[in-house]
Amino acid sequence: MDDLARLAALHGVATTYQPAEDVTVRVPETTVAAVLRQLGVDCDTPEAVRRHLAEAEREASRRLLPPVLVWWAGSEPPAELAALPPGTRIRLEGEEADAGGAEGRGPSAETARDTGGVWDRGSGAVPPFGVHRLVAETPGGRTGDATLIVAPERAPGGGGRVHGVLVQLYSLLSERSWGMGDLGDLAALARWAGRAHGAGFVQVNPLHAAVPGAPTDPSPYRPSSRRFPDPVHLRIEDVPEYADCPDQEALGDLAGQGAELRREVLEKGALIDRDAVWELKRQALELLYATARTPEREADYRRFCAEQGAALDRHAAWCAGRSGGGTDFHRWLVWLTDAQLAAAQRAAREAGMPVGIVHDLAVGVHPHGSDTLGPPLYATGVSVGAPPDAFNARGQDWGLPPWRPDRLAATGYEPFRALLRGVFRYAGALRIDHVMGLFRLWWIPEGAPPADGTYVSYDGEAMLAILVLEAHRAGAPVIGEDLGTVEPRVRKALARRGVLGTSVLWFERDWAGDGQPLAPGAWRADCLATATTHDLPPTAAKLAGGHVELRDRLGLLTQPVEEERAQDAADTARWLDVLEGLGLDTKGEEAAVRALYGFLLRTPARMVGVWLPDAVGDRRPQNLPGTWDQYPNWRLPLADSAGRPLTLEALAASPRANALLSAVREGAGARTAPPGARPV
Repeated sequence: MDDLARLAALHGVATTYQPAEDVTVRVPETTVAAVLRQLGVDCDTPEAVRRHLAEAEREASRRLLPPVLVWWAGSEPPAELAALPPGTRIRLEGEEADAGGAEGRGPSAETARDTGGVWDRGSGAVPPFGVHRLVAETPGGRTGDATLIVAPERAPGGGGRVHGVLVQLYSLLSERSWGMGDLGDLAALARWAGRAHGAGFVQVNPLHAAVPGAPTDPSPYRPSSRRFPDPVHLRIEDVPEYADCPDQEALGDLAGQGAELRREVLEKGALIDRDAVWELKRQALELLYATARTPEREADYRRFCAEQGAALDRHAAWCAGRSGGGTDFHRWLVWLTDAQLAAAQRAAREAGMPVGIVHDLAVGVHPHGSDTLGPPLYATGVSVGAPPDAFNARGQDWGLPPWRPDRLAATGYEPFRALLRGVFRYAGALRIDHVMGLFRLWWIPEGAPPADGTYVSYDGEAMLAILVLEAHRAGAPVIGEDLGTVEPRVRKALARRGVLGTSVLWFERDWAGDGQPLAPGAWRADCLATATTHDLPPTAAKLAGGHVELRDRLGLLTQPVEEERAQDAADTARWLDVLEGLGLDTKGEEAAVRALYGFLLRTPARMVGVWLPDAVGDRRPQNLPGTWDQYPNWRLPLADSAGRPLTLEALAASPRANALLSAVREGAGARTAPPGARPV
């Protein structure tokens, strides 16, 4: 191994990678050097490389302890602690213990109650769950410190199988929406799905704060902030000050304009216009902000601001700088949105859902978003993406700046902890987009094609421990989106710690054998199973081959359309043969869709999700990867098989939707948990 490769390895920068078990790709040296520079390492000359290498190796040899240690419940102490010389004094500082009871204890029943003071390794006592600063001093006078993460053995699980629905919230308009789905609609959907069909969860797209623009980027996966939600989702009439606002005439006029936006989408074929919706809601919210709050609500607002601290201040100031309105106005908007998100979760639980709302955590943020302010945690001059694969021959550049792993570790992972705590305030469960990013991310230097990136490693065990710790505190399950190429060690680590995977029917095949559809009994149990996702064609389109025609019209095919049609038809026919072999009825589109979900219910998957467009025969994907202006990504309302937009009320009355969801409920079996209970 040459000096540059050794230096790269010390900083977690890959010089080769394996897209397949028998294929090794060498990373260009220019990429390795560019990424190292983003980590603060000068490698412009051989002398600089040797100097940094010597310094890094000296620092590693001098350290008494590594920067971060993880102690899992039910396991032995970290080997590095056990290897310290006899007589070493260890002092713990930092986070308070979890509140009492067995649920709040660390790896053994004899949990240390005080995180401060001296810790005796021989006492049998272990620290409580949390993140602590550990300081060690050997009898010989050497000292060292480390971040110690003490985490439960596994993330919260479930009490049995649950089924639910998956939806892009903006697409689900009700008769009360102002041109796009809102948090009132989310609560109403949860009430209907829970009470009428025994659903245990509703999974939504990321509801993170967007980047204002002209027009605003509609993608929910490129937000300005992952920590704070977007007030465009507010139900204006549900803001408590609405009834007391002295300017009811102006509010009524704005509501009328919102109704017109709704009619344009539902009746006139217009796309969802997020900017137009926000312009109306902003005007209404300015009127409500000027309305006096009760002393109780004012105290609650001030308490929220104090709890969220400097991060909320930065976000609000950033929003004010981009769109005006004053910092306090934008703090207030976050508070309102947080409250309505919590109300949607309460509605879901009151409808008997054991999980409730499953929120989605995007993999990153816009390079100029509010999350990039504050301490310099993000790398500049690089972006996150994916290497070439069978689906994207050129690779992908998502335009998202990555966290620097060294600076993240130096904070004791506080930004990641704060992010998770923010979302878990109102989440019944959490989906982690591109969960492999806990372990490594594909960094692409500025100006380089995606194929010329490289993997940069993070402390995956530490990141996973933080995730499990915060999920435990929230009592919320975690689902990892682990589609595509995933290192076997990553899937094993996630499964061991109770993080569910994601299994999509069309991709579940015997890849190590004949490539045929995987039998239901061979599926993994620890997953959310579904027929499709927002990036794939709805099931009706897949069955009819409509997605091939769509991609052909947009010039997205990589082979002649006749070959694509033939391959796709053969793939669909194989699946229909499997379904018929199991005795499932596939005669007709609706029956075939029900059969595919019936197949999912024969797998051991702990969660089964129905893509809501499948319930009504919608044929249009919500997002078509590889397109920008050519396709209306993230702007389509839910529609029936003829492309007619449907309201939430029409969905609830749809014979087709009720037939599918009733069949799923019957196939899933009766719910065993009492209404309002959470699986533990």
